[in-house]
Amino acid sequence: MAADIRQASENDWPEIWPILKEAFATGDTYPYPANISEKEARRNWLELPELLCVAGDKNDITGLYYLKPNMPGLGSHICNCGYIVAKSAQGQGLGKALCCHSMEAARTLGYRAMQFNLVVSTNENAVGLWKKMGFEIIGTVPEGFKHASRGYVDALIMYKKL
Repeated sequence: MAADIRQASENDWPEIWPILKEAFATGDTYPYPANISEKEARRNWLELPELLCVAGDKNDITGLYYLKPNMPGLGSHICNCGYIVAKSAQGQGLGKALCCHSMEAARTLGYRAMQFNLVVSTNENAVGLWKKMGFEIIGTVPEGFKHASRGYVDALIMYKKL
């Protein structure tokens, strides 16, 4: 899938919020509560990250990612990213395109590595994609995620040197 990926603006929020809300409502891949307020979602995805990028055009955003330091200060040379692809655009290679874009953006911003702190072990599509993109599982948090239908499942920590 050829993806037009660009830095998000404040004006994109009305298109972003429904994608986040839909993804969080499932309770199977993201740690945010299904009933997260729009204000809290906006803070976590638009205001706090160093960078938020979206895929698609102005009136049809189909995916997004944030990029931020994984830790403050002496750990800030490793970034953390979060990705969401709208349900309507899944299975078309957009997740891979977003990951490639985020790795290049991270390198440009001076990051030396990327770490995902919580990849739900039952999210086989994400685990498989991240492995194909060169990420390694460097740790497992036993029962680190409370899955909406499967109960407590493992959370994976994945890492890639940039």
